[in-house]
Amino acid sequence: MGSEKDVLVAAAVFLFALISHSEGIVGGREAAAHSRPYMASIQVPEGENMKHECGGFVIADQWVMTAVHCMPTGPNGRKVVLGVHSLSEAEETKQTFDILELHNHPDFRESNYDNDIALIKLDRPYTTSVAIRPVEFMRQGGTNPGNDAEVETAGWGSLDNLGSRPDKLQEVTVDVVISALCRRSDYFGSKFTANMICAQRVCPQPCDQLYKKQDTCDGDSGGPLLFNGTVVGITSNGGRKCGQLKKPGIYTIISHYTRWIDGILGLQPDPTPEHSD
Repeated sequence: MGSEKDVLVAAAVFLFALISHSEGIVGGREAAAHSRPYMASIQVPEGENMKHECGGFVIADQWVMTAVHCMPTGPNGRKVVLGVHSLSEAEETKQTFDILELHNHPDFRESNYDNDIALIKLDRPYTTSVAIRPVEFMRQGGTNPGNDAEVETAGWGSLDNLGSRPDKLQEVTVDVVISALCRRSDYFGSKFTANMICAQRVCPQPCDQLYKKQDTCDGDSGGPLLFNGTVVGITSNGGRKCGQLKKPGIYTIISHYTRWIDGILGLQPDPTPEHSD
């Protein structure tokens, strides 16, 4: 029979295994370090330190895309950190930037988070590395994911509704939910507009009691929703609690804003009309 020490070690290993497989955005997992080199951490001053507040993603030299509701009244001392996996550990890959310009979409509606898209110009160009690279985003005319399509998202947001925050980047795979459902009164009703896509993965039937709903949560806002490696949405909002059955995560459809994006970035705007809700 093993010693008491052996029993304690075995119990610790078992507990660690359980924790390791349950961590995530909500029901997700830790991403491989720097496997998503476009990810950005938008951080707010907290005393002498900086604290992660929202996500974002690199789309071009010196430009990061995020959500308006992350900074509705301006940068106010916030910084953008690229090349980060662990928020607390010193990583040689990290590059920290001041916000030179913030462009919040002029039609953002605080009442329902419609047009929740913003562009950040960093105070200087970033140095491209294996840990910092831009990601392609869906433009007007592209094909957005259909119902039940698998999409991915990532962030440093809460792991649960108690507000537990991870130190390292988390990722999760979810499924696009039919828009007609999200417009139902028992989901989001009129709050859900044609500029939004909703996604969530819920417990399959028959439901395993240990199964965790998979969803984005507080602190993931501004992060990317990807379909086949292309960003199609921006994490925007959802239910009051994360992972609720009839309150999927809501994401801003980026392809609806191609001309606005091109205008801010100084690119030639597309002459065809954009979708408007």
